[in-house]
Amino acid sequence: MDRRDFLKNAITGGIAAGCTLAFGGSGLLAATGGAAAAYDLVAVRGGEPAAMFDRAMASLGGMGVFVPKGARVLVKPNIGWDVSPDRAANTNPQLVGRIVEHCLQAGAREVTVFDHTCDTWARCYRNSGIERAVRDAGGKIVSGDSEGYYQRVAVPGGKRLTEAKVHELLLAADAFINVPVLKHHSSTALTIGMKNMMGVVWDRGYWHRNDLHQCIADFMTFRRPALTVVDAYNVMMQHGPRGVSAGDLAAMKSLVVSTDPVAADAAAAMLFGAAPADIGYIRLAAEMQLGRMDLSGLSIDRIRM
Repeated sequence: MDRRDFLKNAITGGIAAGCTLAFGGSGLLAATGGAAAAYDLVAVRGGEPAAMFDRAMASLGGMGVFVPKGARVLVKPNIGWDVSPDRAANTNPQLVGRIVEHCLQAGAREVTVFDHTCDTWARCYRNSGIERAVRDAGGKIVSGDSEGYYQRVAVPGGKRLTEAKVHELLLAADAFINVPVLKHHSSTALTIGMKNMMGVVWDRGYWHRNDLHQCIADFMTFRRPALTVVDAYNVMMQHGPRGVSAGDLAAMKSLVVSTDPVAADAAAAMLFGAAPADIGYIRLAAEMQLGRMDLSGLSIDRIRM
């Protein structure tokens, strides 16, 4: 399927199909009840971003499961674009702030947030609303705009990506939480969690020149997040990754949280209306046994608010 057909299908039929798969009937994330348990993936729909995250963490046993007391935590949202929150090019600031709060309440020593932005970093941080949300929550926001912050590391499990210059915050983090926003992307069809990891490296131009999808999958062999939290509150259905106007968006009011980064991306792709196997980096990561693209065997909590 070429990109134009993919977009046409996503816009005209994908939202309805994805929501059916994600939250309706007997589909992937249909609403259920029952006692709390340990889940591989939690999907929440119908609330505000912070409240949906609260519900997801309650299902997963609380942030203390993922953040040890005294830990240094890195929270990595998408802050790549100098646009306001209503455009959904960046991760929802309410969600980012609440994640920082949960980490600190779990006993984290410090929680830092950064991104290697595409637009000017100071404007991205400010106009996205994320800088203020992080500071209000008690976290620390750090720029990613200087090559001096990055150290060269080996990616021994990579096929095309065998080394990368990685931000020191990721290297120092005891716990790492990846917080992408689900949206269309002109190069990869969709950007979700694994694609969001490009914001922790300096030399991402290499990825674009050397099989982007394989490089995205390769990097997951270096560091997996403890949690992937996919913001699907407002979803950019076209003109990504920056967007043109609010007309690009669909209001899905959804959240996907998983300990498996491949499963998180697969579930989010289905919510968008795409087959996970049609997104190259999801398929490749599954083939490399870095996570589950087939969600049928996973324990999933499905929550409607």
